[in-house]
Amino acid sequence: MTRTAPETMGETDVIDLLLAQHAMIRDLFDEVEQAPTDQRAEAFTQLVRLLAVHETAEEEIVHPYARRTIDGGDGVVDDRLTEENQAKQLLSQMDQAGPDAPDFAANLAMLRTAVEAHARSEERYEFTQLRGHTSQAQRRTMAAGVKAAEAMAPTHPHPGTETATKNLLAGTPTAMMDRVRDAIRQAMGKNP
Repeated sequence: MTRTAPETMGETDVIDLLLAQHAMIRDLFDEVEQAPTDQRAEAFTQLVRLLAVHETAEEEIVHPYARRTIDGGDGVVDDRLTEENQAKQLLSQMDQAGPDAPDFAANLAMLRTAVEAHARSEERYEFTQLRGHTSQAQRRTMAAGVKAAEAMAPTHPHPGTETATKNLLAGTPTAMMDRVRDAIRQAMGKNP
């Protein structure tokens, strides 16, 4: 079962939506760390899925908007993408090795540190400025776009795919790309 939809479905402000997801990610890290060995795989799968959809939605909707609207947007977003890529590489390695790997706990601790530092940087440098440079209507539109992107996002991390097009190409058929693009455009109020 995916945790994204029920807990964030009521969020209509993109910043509130992303903050709620950050909290869910922290909770899932707790669950993976505390899960008995025989139940760790399920909790880790949920964590991988939420991280993948969260970052994909940010890459497709939030970061491009931040680049255009916030002070020093290119630098802020480039820094976040660098952080995301580093975390994705470790997450991808962990996903391939599985939760039974001997170095899983050590890698999970490193991943958690990286993801939480990244989330704090987003909240401080990107989200604060976005809230100050956007209207409620714009944030509602972005939230709808993030939800649409999440519905079609990859379920595994793809390091090196920090753009919407590259992320959608990573293991996703062309027909899926068209549906995602149309869903995002419709959610964002643009013609497909």
